[in-house]
Amino acid sequence: MAETARQIADDLRARISSGELTPGDRVPGEPALVRDYGVAKETARRALTLLVDEGLAVRRRGSGTYVREFRPIPRVANKRLAKDGWGSGKSIWDADLGDREYTVTDLQVYESEPPRQVAKLLELDEGEPVIVRSRRYVVEGEPVQQATSYLPAKEVRDSPIAQENPGEGGIYGRLADLDLKPVRFTEELRARMPSQEESSLLDVSAGTPVVEICRIAFTANGRPIEINQMLLDAGVYVMRYHLES
Repeated sequence: MAETARQIADDLRARISSGELTPGDRVPGEPALVRDYGVAKETARRALTLLVDEGLAVRRRGSGTYVREFRPIPRVANKRLAKDGWGSGKSIWDADLGDREYTVTDLQVYESEPPRQVAKLLELDEGEPVIVRSRRYVVEGEPVQQATSYLPAKEVRDSPIAQENPGEGGIYGRLADLDLKPVRFTEELRARMPSQEESSLLDVSAGTPVVEICRIAFTANGRPIEINQMLLDAGVYVMRYHLES
């Protein structure tokens, strides 16, 4: 990609960051960029594509490119997994979104043999089944995350965890009811480019990266009780960590 496309994108990004261009504003189009920067139309198009791929702008067919109006989601892992949240009957999503609206779509709950890596992380015997909970989260009309949880079937198949609605506090609340309360979590994150199927699932443009997170929940005796594999639209999330020394 030509260096001038990056420079133009940098300029437009700075105008968005400074507030000169606010959410919902129309970004200068290709003709304006060609005129102002003296570049080819293709270079102007690439500059706008960079903003779209970063999640800062959206294209509207027949209208132009606009500053994205969707507010970023602050994901504070320490806060969202705190027991005083799900332990009091709240969803861990309340910590991320506050009063913003979200829905769960494409929910599937079923028993199956797990992928090999999941079986290894859960320390299961060969062929031992799991309860799978797969769902997609949509915030203010935009899909932002796909998540799939795996739990040992022998421990949870006769509980609300194996039903579509596990009740207040979600699956962690029900694990606590089963004396399998999670007390420790680990998360591994990596950014990568999505597959075509994943781009479609999260409705992101081809150049927008995703963040893949694998979380393991452990009981008090150190046993892994849940694996949650998440795929996030990198353009709508801000990762925050509250650390104390």
